[in-house]
Amino acid sequence: MPLPEVQGIIDAKDLQRTASTIAEWQLPNGMIPWFPGGHCDPWNHVEAAMALACTGHLDEAEAAYQWLLEMQLDDGPGAGGWHQYYLADGIEDPKFDANVIAYIATGVWHHWLMTRDRGFLEHMWASVDKAIEFVLRLQTSSGPILWARHEDGTPWSYALLTGSSSICHSLRCAIAIGEELGHDRPDWELSLAHLAHAIRTQPEGAFAPKERWAMDWYYPVLSGALDAENTFSYLETQREKFIIEGHGVRCVSDQDWVTAAETCECAMAYLIAGSQSDALTLFKGALEMRQEDGKCLTGLVHPGSISFPENECTTYTAAAIVLAADAISGSSPASSLFVDHSSLPDIIDIETVVKRRD
Repeated sequence: MPLPEVQGIIDAKDLQRTASTIAEWQLPNGMIPWFPGGHCDPWNHVEAAMALACTGHLDEAEAAYQWLLEMQLDDGPGAGGWHQYYLADGIEDPKFDANVIAYIATGVWHHWLMTRDRGFLEHMWASVDKAIEFVLRLQTSSGPILWARHEDGTPWSYALLTGSSSICHSLRCAIAIGEELGHDRPDWELSLAHLAHAIRTQPEGAFAPKERWAMDWYYPVLSGALDAENTFSYLETQREKFIIEGHGVRCVSDQDWVTAAETCECAMAYLIAGSQSDALTLFKGALEMRQEDGKCLTGLVHPGSISFPENECTTYTAAAIVLAADAISGSSPASSLFVDHSSLPDIIDIETVVKRRD
């Protein structure tokens, strides 16, 4: 299997070194914390597992998914889900974040694309099924999915555009898994249609206002919810607001703090929009945060390239760099997962459905 590398920018050996830092910090039970002694959230845990898989660390990736199986809740308000944050010896934040919970579907489909291991897919199906059912119980009548539930089961009162966009992609992966295994889920397809329609139209009040955050800008593109032909102009409308040219993407628009994870994700969004040159420029900016030992700083403050949080390197940042490199280079069998949504189940046009009913 070819390993990710971006010719002239970073080679396979260096990306392997970066992926190895994730494996180095993975706990014996499979959990992948942000950094040694830090917490773990299931979304970034899955992202790290995907990076491990596409660099040949399949045993470590599968240990990460096994940890998810063992930690998934069987009953109570969080049945089918996971808590927001875990520590090595317990739970740090007990709420249930819908986007975090849905992301297992993306990871499982990625691993299937990497390995074509049907046994793995079958082993994970029940977990994916329960997770998606948990998530869809938080969908509102207008399509968006509420952010989370409190530990007692009380739902949050609002939805997030970034989270709902990520769930849109995870839902397509979940439907793909179901189709591959012969488990059709037409109700998931309809839920996906309503969710994507809300993301595309963004009716007033559908999502909590988060205009300062870069993820709300590029995630509707990265998720595949928007029509592909309009994505470049969509991204360009806020480019100046979020991109520090030559360095990367601000996490929030009013702070000159560039993070490697957001920069890599945005690079993939520009790939979707058809701009390889913008994707490469952004990726080069993210590599400013990669250290000689392969570890990756979370972010830099400009001017001055000051590390913030100071000297913090994170597994999810390393994973974002590996996955972006794979997407740009087209190296692994799963390299197109985030940048070519045509291989995923189609999103039903909800307006067409409504017109047919009328």
